[in-house]
Amino acid sequence: MNSGITVDVWSDFVCPWCFLASTSLKKLEESHGVTIQWHSFELRPEGSPPMPDWYKQRIINSRPQFEAMAKAHYGIEINAGPFGINSRASLIGMKYAEQHGKGAEYHDRVFRAYWEKAQNIADIEILRAIVTDLSMDADDFEQALSDVKLEADVVSDIQTANYFDITGVPAMLFMNKYLINGAQPY
Repeated sequence: MNSGITVDVWSDFVCPWCFLASTSLKKLEESHGVTIQWHSFELRPEGSPPMPDWYKQRIINSRPQFEAMAKAHYGIEINAGPFGINSRASLIGMKYAEQHGKGAEYHDRVFRAYWEKAQNIADIEILRAIVTDLSMDADDFEQALSDVKLEADVVSDIQTANYFDITGVPAMLFMNKYLINGAQPY
């Protein structure tokens, strides 16, 4: 069933709220036939200034509350990957997977690897294992991580987010008209 409704979603694999939103969006896709189009967004792009200690501590201190909420409202046990990693390779990998018709599956697997299996998705070997599980060629995938076209696609997503004044994620744009920020339980 295809409802004709498209939801463009900007997210980062290391964003906890993006992971929760992805589970709600998957249910929405299944129940109402909406089309989900994922777009890249980097919370901590390479070259960002160091995260202040007070801010890092605030995030760490809020984890127990987040984990309890994820379990209570989403039925998800959080087992987060390493904090503060760079997600660019995983975002480029998403573009590769989309080219091979496996974008949604890759997106889900990378989120789950990071948020449920505590895997370091900045580690190319972790990403290679994910694409292998999805029946894609891991060597071709690894070469694609250096592909300037795929890198440009990630940058284009980020520039489009800037155009829509998206400064935080998840950000969901329904029918190119209604912008909703933040995760909502289904």
